[in-house]
Amino acid sequence: MSLLSTIQEHAQEAAQHGEPVAEHAAASEVHGLGSISEIPEFITHHLQDSREFEFAGMHWDLNAFAMDPIHLGPLTIDLSPTRQLIFIFLAALLSIAVFVPVARSLARREQGKAPSGFANGMEALILYFRDDVVRANIGHGADAFTPFILTIFFFILFMNLFGLTPLGITATANLSVTAALALISFAVTEVAGMRKLGPAGYARTVFFLPAGLPWAMKPVMLPIMAVVEFLGKLTKPFALAVRLFANMMAGHILILAIVGLVLVTQSFLVGGASVLVMSALMILELFVAFLQAYIFAMLTSVFIGLIRHAH
Repeated sequence: MSLLSTIQEHAQEAAQHGEPVAEHAAASEVHGLGSISEIPEFITHHLQDSREFEFAGMHWDLNAFAMDPIHLGPLTIDLSPTRQLIFIFLAALLSIAVFVPVARSLARREQGKAPSGFANGMEALILYFRDDVVRANIGHGADAFTPFILTIFFFILFMNLFGLTPLGITATANLSVTAALALISFAVTEVAGMRKLGPAGYARTVFFLPAGLPWAMKPVMLPIMAVVEFLGKLTKPFALAVRLFANMMAGHILILAIVGLVLVTQSFLVGGASVLVMSALMILELFVAFLQAYIFAMLTSVFIGLIRHAH
């Protein structure tokens, strides 16, 4: 879908300028891809976040909504809207729009009215996550974490799916976004462990000594194991952030590279072959969008279960 939209936009621009699309020199003036060496810049332009929003020949400048940065000592926070931020909010609003009616339908079920239609299907999905993901990995007390795991899954899923629309804007292809999601998961995991184990039990998840270690070795091994265990805590959110970011970024880079190749060659043969490859890639990307959201939610459940049962 993104390929067809991009080609159509460039073709319309060429027609407006009265230039034949088939001529390589004229086409390069329109879309700026005179050679393969310009494809990386083309990919970067479409993947990076910005305050400009373009679609179907229309252009919106988000600088009109820019806000003054907030300065907190050496830290500067800029809350001005960008195109990826807009789609983050759209994913959040879509999550609310999906779950509020479902929650109301399930509440009516408790009054003796069975849900039907979409709410019935969502109930089956919620029960699957509760039984096979949350309870299976967290164990006793897992139901309290089901809303959080479901929110993480659908929020990431909607951001992934927005990237498969002709707009092609994927917030999860931004490392800052995936890192923020990973930090939220990390905070929930550590707080869950502290509440379950208590201060002394939680401290043992960092200052750990293997059972049966000789007394003479404990002073030597304690600082080494503490560093290892602390780094082990940090690798979990790092793995979550990089895995989601890398998978979403890689797919879009490949798709945009094929689009750029079509715009450089201006060949019907290359275009026809690219459409077939792009169709297969879009199906694969749809699968990856669901898979990466599921993996993020599942691993969050695993990490919560591990720290709550550290003994």
